[in-house]
Amino acid sequence: MIHQPSTAKVTGASRRYKHEWGVILAGGDGTRLKSLTRKITGDERPKQFCSVLGGATLLEETQRRAALQLAKERTLYVVNRVHEPYYGQILADTNAANLVVQPRNAGTAPAILYSLLRIAAADPQAIVAFLPSDHYVSDDWKFMAHIRTALDTAYFRQNLVILLGVEPESPEVEYGWIEPTALIRGHASVFGVRRFWEKPNKVLAQVLQMRGCLWNSFVMVASVRALLEIIQSATPNLYRAFACLNPLFSTEAEAKAVSKLYRHLEETNFSHRVLALLPERLAVLRVTGVRWNDLGEPKRVLASLHMAGVQPHWVESP
Repeated sequence: MIHQPSTAKVTGASRRYKHEWGVILAGGDGTRLKSLTRKITGDERPKQFCSVLGGATLLEETQRRAALQLAKERTLYVVNRVHEPYYGQILADTNAANLVVQPRNAGTAPAILYSLLRIAAADPQAIVAFLPSDHYVSDDWKFMAHIRTALDTAYFRQNLVILLGVEPESPEVEYGWIEPTALIRGHASVFGVRRFWEKPNKVLAQVLQMRGCLWNSFVMVASVRALLEIIQSATPNLYRAFACLNPLFSTEAEAKAVSKLYRHLEETNFSHRVLALLPERLAVLRVTGVRWNDLGEPKRVLASLHMAGVQPHWVESP
């Protein structure tokens, strides 16, 4: 069971904070970056367990970033059992109850749903921030200040799922885009969502940038209730399959039941199968003052190294 610290005599903002949770998504296989991680480490470990930008691994960088706003005891890590040789040492000091261990990678929707149900069992009033573990962020403090705004907004708008949308620097065709609508009253920099545009062609990406659309960072914040509602609405079969685990959490039977469930689980993408279908339940917070990059391809890694002014040992000098 996930244990929470004592919260005697908490009021106002303190009452909110004790319901704030973080989930770091670290279950990807990093297929597109294997040639680069092999060059850096000598093996094909997923990029989140690799020192891609020099120094700490991407998972450690994300861990430190999250800790600026989210309590360690309420931060969960979604990982895959086969990657234990890589995450085991990084997360050695993490409570076992804070590890959401999947038998295999089945896409982002199962990873998110499994972690949400674990959190809901411990804290039905939770507000949850999801952070992928393979991003470059130029300023952790500024980025997490945007997370703080999203957490505060989600507390007062518990029916909305708030996505962090990054101001685009170019008409990127490999990212998803979010088209915002009007500003949500009472919440600066938070807008409604008209629709998603997934990996547009170059011409459309240029149009989207001119329209004021935003890159989808896949960082999101919402009440556990709102997230479970949209998953149940968009993918009822997936929701029912995982809901059967509820009585088994924190028991010896959980791991066996999860292994059985994942054996026949189809891969499900959260953006495509959930978010894109329910724009009326979404909001987007415009991220400004921070440079951001999804490190999904070697060219983006090199671009991020250039942004950061870093040249690790594995980068060949010109």
